[in-house]
Amino acid sequence: MREFSERGSILSVMSMTGFARVDGSAEAAPAADATPIPWTWSWEIRSVNSKGLDLRCRLPALVEGWESKIRDRAQRRLARGSVNLTWTLEQADRAKTPQIVVNEAFLTEILGLQERLEAKGLVYPTAPSLDRVLAIKGVIEVVERTADAAVIEALEKPALGDLERALDELVEARGREGTKLKAMVETHLDEIADLTTQASAVAESQPAALRARLQEQLAVLLEAAPPVPEERLVQELALLATKADVREETDRLAAHVAACRELLGDGGSIGRKLDFLCQELNREANTLCSKAIDLTLTGIGVELKTRIERFREQIQNVE
Repeated sequence: MREFSERGSILSVMSMTGFARVDGSAEAAPAADATPIPWTWSWEIRSVNSKGLDLRCRLPALVEGWESKIRDRAQRRLARGSVNLTWTLEQADRAKTPQIVVNEAFLTEILGLQERLEAKGLVYPTAPSLDRVLAIKGVIEVVERTADAAVIEALEKPALGDLERALDELVEARGREGTKLKAMVETHLDEIADLTTQASAVAESQPAALRARLQEQLAVLLEAAPPVPEERLVQELALLATKADVREETDRLAAHVAACRELLGDGGSIGRKLDFLCQELNREANTLCSKAIDLTLTGIGVELKTRIERFREQIQNVE
């Protein structure tokens, strides 16, 4: 049984990558044969990442009517992923003896021809033997036993029961991959959080650096002819100071990292939400780079964008 959080979310991160295979068997008799025949089947389900739930079913023609039931079962367990589901059916080894079919209508026609020839006086010295008659092409056909509607109806309940098992195994496989994926995503978040802390520390020294640079520029402006009005200088200084302040960006980066951690703790279908937060992280990193006035902060911003991109690549596979 999978546990749930107080908010109702499943307490695990699910990957969209997984594989499951379940084999089954049962006996069923074709409509034309009263003897039950053993049949074997296999369910195979492969899943990779996708924006939504894209389910493709590969089924024999006789079981195409099962597709709606299959889709209903899959949609109850899977929220996202490109899922390929295949069902194959064949006779068990001990039932693969070919079936001999006699074309009785053709045989009756041949025997009737013999009688008509005898009526016309065309009589063979000896009547043709059974083996000679059966050797005539078309009298006997050797065919493989195949499933028909009666077989499919008899196999539906056990086969769909095995489908449930296969879906359970797929969910478990995606959960195991999700555990590994969560560890990698958390590592990337730790790196982003560390770089955000570094950016905040460097940003504290920016006002002093900006002040020194402005003092140098002011000296040049005050010597200009005609001199720049003092009010205009104050406005420009205030504007530059505002543009160079990256505290808002670092605060938002920290908040987005915290939101990502909260989602990972809740689990469930969180891939789209993580993708949105990743876009917000990247937007703040871009703004931080554009506001940086020294190479140290610029370097941190570039490294942040690199780590955010790695984070984005990993969350593409989160359900």
